[in-house]
Amino acid sequence: MSDANSANDANTAAPDAPELEAEKSPPLWQRLLYMLGFAFLAYLAFWAILLLSALQFIFVALNSDKNNELAGFTRNLLLYLGEALGFIAFMRDERPFPFGPFPKANAEE
Repeated sequence: MSDANSANDANTAAPDAPELEAEKSPPLWQRLLYMLGFAFLAYLAFWAILLLSALQFIFVALNSDKNNELAGFTRNLLLYLGEALGFIAFMRDERPFPFGPFPKANAEE
């Protein structure tokens, strides 16, 4: 009879484990809302990168040299776009800016 009680105890303990894991992560509907918000921010970041690229082209055409500050900001914006898309695609669980720090690239890559 102790084997039957052990089996029952094991069966009752197993369903509790997934419930604990579900409590640690936010509900799926909440992640969907975050995903929609970050999709909108990624859309804006994409168009900002295109605009900044056009401005950089103008700087290079006029000065025959790129604007390093503009290039650095564009690099950081590209990193942010990658973080946002990574969150949307379930590649990362950490929420990007504005819930986390804005990504910063190395000084010169």
